[in-house]
Amino acid sequence: MNTPVVKLHQVTKKIGAKTIVDGLTFEVRPGEVFGFLGPNGAGKTTTIRMMVGLISISGGEIRIQGHSVRGQFEQAMRHVGAIVENPEFYGFMTGYQNLIHFARMMPSVDKERIDEVVRLVRLDNRIHDKVKTYSLGMRQRLGVAQAILHRPSVLVLDEPTNGLDPEGIRELRDYLRTLARDEGLAIIVSSHLLSEMELMCDRVAIIQNGRLLDVRSFKNASDDTDTHEVRFELDRPGDALKLLQDELEARTEGSELAVRLPNRREAIAALNARIVAAGIAVYGIRTITKTLEEQFLEVTRGNRIV
Repeated sequence: MNTPVVKLHQVTKKIGAKTIVDGLTFEVRPGEVFGFLGPNGAGKTTTIRMMVGLISISGGEIRIQGHSVRGQFEQAMRHVGAIVENPEFYGFMTGYQNLIHFARMMPSVDKERIDEVVRLVRLDNRIHDKVKTYSLGMRQRLGVAQAILHRPSVLVLDEPTNGLDPEGIRELRDYLRTLARDEGLAIIVSSHLLSEMELMCDRVAIIQNGRLLDVRSFKNASDDTDTHEVRFELDRPGDALKLLQDELEARTEGSELAVRLPNRREAIAALNARIVAAGIAVYGIRTITKTLEEQFLEVTRGNRIV
């Protein structure tokens, strides 16, 4: 399951003398939701269009399940489902009729598979209504159903949350997580909603000016060699500071003692025991972690997504 489904190696796109994407290299594994972040004009949509064959690759290579997008296009695209921009359907037909229409293009898709994807995207109650009565969120779900009909290994979604209300965004997040878990799909999502990407994704790639700046993981973010800030709310923070200041990096802020500790829960428990043993009352403990927005602004040096 850890064998990458998608591999980009030194992928470059040039238009005339201008380089839009510059040497992108990263991998996406099965069962993970992989986020693609960057300011407007960073090259996100261009990269996605190269992945699905909508535009040519100037340099480097994209492989999907081992097949080159440039040299083995048909074999590579058999493993891909995608929604680039907004999903389009026949409004006068029902959702189910639209899926049947798409299924005719793929001989391996039968009625059982159509019913299965309808359940996966939670459209059971409305699938036989005409698409023109669907909300934007329901159309997005129908788009995902259509994209995974042929059991792809990779689902690519370009700005899927555009135009969705908070409930629709939450629904999208939930069923993408379900698809990654239950179908083993590698899902690549580009978005400008940092808070949602933090909740939805296992890892994110941050790009700027067409270049990869960093790949951040949310699953295994803790590293025992790192430290983080922990804040203890105390009745006598000054006394606690005197107790620890010769051993640990610490400071007081109001009723709180802020301490740098190793990235292990045991370190917090041990320090808490020492403070309590010194007769100091502990009212609360919280770990300070950087949000994805803070990490993004740090990596891009303050260039916001707009």
